[in-house]
Amino acid sequence: MFFYYLGLAWRSVKKTPLLSLLMVLAISIGIGITITTLNIYQMASFNPAGERSSELFEVRLWSQDPDSWDEMNNQITYQDAFNLLKSDIPTRQTAMFRTGLALQTEDPKQKPLLEGARVTDSDFFALFEVPFIFGQSWDKRLDTQAGYEVVIRKDLNQELFGGENSVGKTLFLNQKPYKIVGVIDTWNPSPKYYDVNNGAFNDSERVFVPFSLAPIEEYQSWGNNQSWKSESIVTYADKLASETHWIQYWAELNNPEQVRAYQEWLAAYIEQQQLIGRFKDEKAYADISDVAKWLKINEVVPEDNKILVGLSALFLLVCLVNMLGLLLAKFLKRAPEVGVRRAIGASRAQIFYQHMVEVGLIGFGGGLIGLIWAALSLFLLSSHFGLEDSLTQLDMSMWVVAPSIAITSALVAGLYPAWKICSANPSAHLKSQ
Repeated sequence: MFFYYLGLAWRSVKKTPLLSLLMVLAISIGIGITITTLNIYQMASFNPAGERSSELFEVRLWSQDPDSWDEMNNQITYQDAFNLLKSDIPTRQTAMFRTGLALQTEDPKQKPLLEGARVTDSDFFALFEVPFIFGQSWDKRLDTQAGYEVVIRKDLNQELFGGENSVGKTLFLNQKPYKIVGVIDTWNPSPKYYDVNNGAFNDSERVFVPFSLAPIEEYQSWGNNQSWKSESIVTYADKLASETHWIQYWAELNNPEQVRAYQEWLAAYIEQQQLIGRFKDEKAYADISDVAKWLKINEVVPEDNKILVGLSALFLLVCLVNMLGLLLAKFLKRAPEVGVRRAIGASRAQIFYQHMVEVGLIGFGGGLIGLIWAALSLFLLSSHFGLEDSLTQLDMSMWVVAPSIAITSALVAGLYPAWKICSANPSAHLKSQ
């Protein structure tokens, strides 16, 4: 019976093309706006760490003096990062920051590039499950014994070496030769939870170099550099020994016992630093936040996004009210025809079912067109308003969500018109004939 009613619904739509088109457009506009805001909200609130979210922890320290900062900084100092790396409790751990490097190959025809780079430890790649297509990370000994090795991203490898295996080749960074030891596959977590300070939805870096080279090569920080005290920083060594916060620090802790042991170790570290005149605030403490908590602390999904989703839902409701009026007009215009069907034996349930199938068909059409509106809106937000690409990619789930919302909404809007027409007295319409 469903396909029979679907055929009747299609014929009904063709009989009143203008009215049907108005209803489809009404619901499609509401769906388009709803899906646009819902897609942005979903992409922003997605936890890219997956099942490992509860095992990866961002480390922060309350190292400031009393009467300075009111909140704990998202980053730590270089000297604290250097000291934390000495702990053997975490399964893996990494200190890191973002910098920029002038990049050249041995090919004289290749124009120099200015690339954002991540200065980090070898554990970075396993800790964040970065996939490799060629080679691997640099050896762990380079975390303490500086060595000129580099890992690059797949798209940069394609740009510089035509996508071939470039492991073993030389890359010049700031005119210094680095040996390529690995090429990572497509990897661009969104949000970029490992460094929300430099844009939670920016692309990941295409170049990775050892953290141990920082004091030697004096890489500049391309991120936030904040200090709670005034210090004379003339040389790079001054910055390394200062209270400037510019390093992100992550640790992998695989079970509650490991978490507890690490928290105790951090508490002991703070006490040790207090003995040498640092961490003067009595409430000095360490905070470790798993990925979910970290994203929440940094408000990666602003409250404004939630409000926009709610407002778009209200707009969809307005569209459905308009659709309800159009459906009522369309169905009541068909009352004589329904009266004849009732007179020859059609039940109220059959009449109701027939009209609800028609409403569902209109909703489905509105959902498909709504997806087109949403895709266009996301494109405009990306190309003309500078919204990050990672937020404006239409998620595949929306191809199911949009028609589902559209059909469900349409069916809700069609309940009253369908009930109204199937509950009408057929004799009154037969007399009019």
